[in-house]
Amino acid sequence: MSDTIIKVENVSKQYRLGEIGTGSLSHDLNRWWSRLRGKEDPYLKIGETNDRTQKGSSDYVWALRDINFEINRGEVWGVIGKNGAGKSTLLKLLSKVTSPTIGEIKYKGKMASLLEVGTGFHGELTGRENVYLNGAILGMKKKEISSKIDEIIDFAGVEKYIDTPVKRYSSGMYVRLAFAVAAHLDTDILILDEVLAVGDASFQRKCLGKMNDAASNQGKTVLFVSHNLSQVQGLCKKGMLLENGHLTFAGDISTAISKYTLSGNTNNLVNVSAIPRVGPRADYFQITKLQLRNLNNNEEYFEVDTIELTITFESKRQIEDCVIAFSISDSLGNILIDCRSTENYPKIEVLPNKQYTIRCELPLPIKSGSYQINLGAASFYGILEYVPSVTNIELLSKDTEDNNALYKPSVGMTIMHPKWQLINN
Repeated sequence: MSDTIIKVENVSKQYRLGEIGTGSLSHDLNRWWSRLRGKEDPYLKIGETNDRTQKGSSDYVWALRDINFEINRGEVWGVIGKNGAGKSTLLKLLSKVTSPTIGEIKYKGKMASLLEVGTGFHGELTGRENVYLNGAILGMKKKEISSKIDEIIDFAGVEKYIDTPVKRYSSGMYVRLAFAVAAHLDTDILILDEVLAVGDASFQRKCLGKMNDAASNQGKTVLFVSHNLSQVQGLCKKGMLLENGHLTFAGDISTAISKYTLSGNTNNLVNVSAIPRVGPRADYFQITKLQLRNLNNNEEYFEVDTIELTITFESKRQIEDCVIAFSISDSLGNILIDCRSTENYPKIEVLPNKQYTIRCELPLPIKSGSYQINLGAASFYGILEYVPSVTNIELLSKDTEDNNALYKPSVGMTIMHPKWQLINN
């Protein structure tokens, strides 16, 4: 018997923008006549790619297009991609909340899905009653739910409020109880869509441990959507990357995350002015350009190469103590290197309406991999601006060709050159 538990073949999902329906009686009649003759809906062929950043000319959009993949029993998959890439739509199709426009989805066994906080809960019922209600929706019998209800309540940590109507629960209590029901009932497939973001840190760790146990010891298959790449990499062995409704990669989770972080800007000359800012910033100050160069004269970047960053900035006001900074972070957002202009220039005086350029050389002490460069500026009065993920850089390996493991480079994130001395006693 095949070990495949989920099989998705040529699946596409189309939505109509604006009002539901074809918009005219003649179109409705054409659709009805095509269906009566067993023909494909003529209006399903009209549509554009799901790129939310651009205004389209069609009334139809493909939220998903030509999706194909197989998942084996007991595997834990992470589904990653930008907002609007089609992740939630895919999980709704798998959960049979909605049906695909084109294609077929096959799966074996029982499925439990937690797509939104409080899905399947009734606000007027108590937590205990909602456990039975939610379990019944997931296809469980009352006897089966009763045998596990104490374990569910204990895991959720809401015993004090279990006989209180859930309309009085916080969003965190909602997700605790909802996840506990989905994770403890006898299902073969568990689908989760960004629900752990609501819970606190200790509950998130508890849930990740439960999902690991469900996959490793109980043979459950888990599909997990999250923008927390650290959680995805810690839980999942495999992943799929969605971009504008298309499946661009399915395989090893580290490769999927690497492709996701590199899907943005990878230019050596970046127009920083066009990149959205994050967090507090001064409306009179702006970093305008970044130029990245390899001083080793390579077109590519390798470990221990020296890079040169040229940062251009300007201000509409006078700043007496400006500090320019950049950081390099890994694909999970962890900052590995933080460099500030105070190393050589304690204070940079910036005059109004004048353009300034500062240059920094840095030997990269980090191993091969995908990294992001973030820019920022500050003064005595606080942060002037912060621009994350301005560009990406891919460091290539300089590994030795010697197959002897003793001579291969050490593992880790950084490249060190310590001095050793052998002392004979």
